[in-house]
Amino acid sequence: MLLAASLSAEAQTQTYETEFARPLNEVLTDIQNRFGVRLKYDIDTVGKVLSYADFRIRPYSVEESLTNVLAPFDYKFVKQKGNMYKLKAYEYPRRTDADGEKMLAYLNTLYTDQQSFQLRADSLKKEVRQRLGIDPLLAQCVKTKPILSKIRKFDGYTVQNFALETLPGLYICGSIYTPQSKGKHALIICPNGHFGGGRYREDQQQRMGTLARMGAVCVDYDLFGWGESALQVGSAAHRSSAAHTIQAMNGLLILDYMLASRKDIDTSRIGTNGGSGGGTHTVLLSVLDDRFTASAPVVSLASHFDGGCPCESGMPIQLSAGGTCNAELAATFAPRPQLIVSDGGDWTASVPTLEFPYLQRIYGFYQAKDKVTNVHLPKEKHDFGPNKRNAVYDFFAEVFKLDKKMLDESKVTIEPESAMYSFGEKGALLPEGAIRSFDKVAAYFDKKAFANLKSDASLEKKAIDWVASLELNDDKKQVLQ
Repeated sequence: MLLAASLSAEAQTQTYETEFARPLNEVLTDIQNRFGVRLKYDIDTVGKVLSYADFRIRPYSVEESLTNVLAPFDYKFVKQKGNMYKLKAYEYPRRTDADGEKMLAYLNTLYTDQQSFQLRADSLKKEVRQRLGIDPLLAQCVKTKPILSKIRKFDGYTVQNFALETLPGLYICGSIYTPQSKGKHALIICPNGHFGGGRYREDQQQRMGTLARMGAVCVDYDLFGWGESALQVGSAAHRSSAAHTIQAMNGLLILDYMLASRKDIDTSRIGTNGGSGGGTHTVLLSVLDDRFTASAPVVSLASHFDGGCPCESGMPIQLSAGGTCNAELAATFAPRPQLIVSDGGDWTASVPTLEFPYLQRIYGFYQAKDKVTNVHLPKEKHDFGPNKRNAVYDFFAEVFKLDKKMLDESKVTIEPESAMYSFGEKGALLPEGAIRSFDKVAAYFDKKAFANLKSDASLEKKAIDWVASLELNDDKKQVLQ
């Protein structure tokens, strides 16, 4: 009876010659009625016609029916609360926990000991560089003295802004947090994530200042197209594949600069740490440069998610060596110390049962199973709240021998955003030769490749919508456990 009610007159007169075609929106309406579900649309169905439409419906499964109906258009569904399904465009970097499980099971067949894994790791590192396209970009970089602000002194640490020219006319801006204690210090490069407020937010300053008080020089910097970078290329540029390569390049160039210009850095203690998209780049930096000796990606690592922003997954590095994932890329850091922080409210919920056991197996090849740790916060969501920061403090205190007696976030001064600028709020202090358009970046890429990298105005809204979809928590509301 339900089947008969769902079929329109047009559907009943379909033939092979017409490919039993029906408008997609009609078919989706029929699915809602037949299975008693609600569909929330984040896709455009106007003018879309589905061939062999009714043959794709499985009377015993709404989810198989939706899969069959949406797949020809590169659409997908996401199960939400109750009987609600959200229809979305296909997301190549986002898969399911089950997909991650299958991927890790496959990868585990490729190596059985340290020697076989090391061969795989070497191949991965080489091909990731190639697919990222970072070496041709690094070859075009300039070596000029950075623009440095006056040093601001606080309780147990100092802060200095910097603007480092990378490609001719292109600058990366950030801040250097330095301990006031004397002697050699650890260095931690801190790529930023997509949390509101960027690197200027309160919890970012708390983490940088606290680690500096404990004895580590910490450097954070803007995402490409965020903060002061947006003054040069616009915020829409962030949602481009170019951002993937440029952000990785920035992290490596900052490391080069710090090691070349500072005599207070202990080169045996060089770490990288970031959350969310910053965690993705933490893993990437650890793959690209063997100078890192400790790594701590926070609320980012999964075998089934490569990062939802093109700045994390715009270049096809996941296709390296026949196919890989962020968990395997993180495994190439073995046997050096690595902390994985995960929670129960985002894609890292699978870490304790899926990614962490996989990492332990790889570290076991090096007799270093104790060098990889997981702090999992099952009741928390996607943020860099107090418990996540405390996990980071404990990790670096242990592996870099930092002073835990100096761990006191209340001693950190939260500066206004304007204090952390190198070029002023509206870029009035940008050098005369500074790039002021994303199009100008084209000169440093292969012309054909850049045609695919170029951003457009519509990406501005997409960027805003994507950040909103993360449902980031306010860490001030996070309850300590």
